[in-house]
Amino acid sequence: QGKVTLVVNTASKCGYTGQFDGLEELYQKYKDQGFTIIGFPSDSFRQELADEDDVAEVCFANFGVTFPMISISAVTGRRANPVFAQLSREQGPPAWNFHKYLVGRDGEVITAYPSAVEPMDVRLTAEIEQALAK
Repeated sequence: QGKVTLVVNTASKCGYTGQFDGLEELYQKYKDQGFTIIGFPSDSFRQELADEDDVAEVCFANFGVTFPMISISAVTGRRANPVFAQLSREQGPPAWNFHKYLVGRDGEVITAYPSAVEPMDVRLTAEIEQALAK
């Protein structure tokens, strides 16, 4: 609460898994200004490991992630966790892994970005900076 938050559904065996590096860079750049990232590992697209210890190894050991990661959960359909159920109602469901939802300090969804948009993309960083300035 009170932070600008980037919510991202992640997967350890996805072609976009390398985005963990950019997400960590983004987190380090803005975390002291009231920004956070929350990663939601999910097998909704059949690309996540089944064991949470293995997922943690990918995130924390292989990519050095320091931002919060939630337990594995569904991000689409009737079984979607409550966060993604709400995000999907407001901005549409994620079409693939590493879909990004930017949420303002007030809890309102600002915008969403598809998987192909890299974490350090100027479109995303500009939106983050604008949200942090409010």
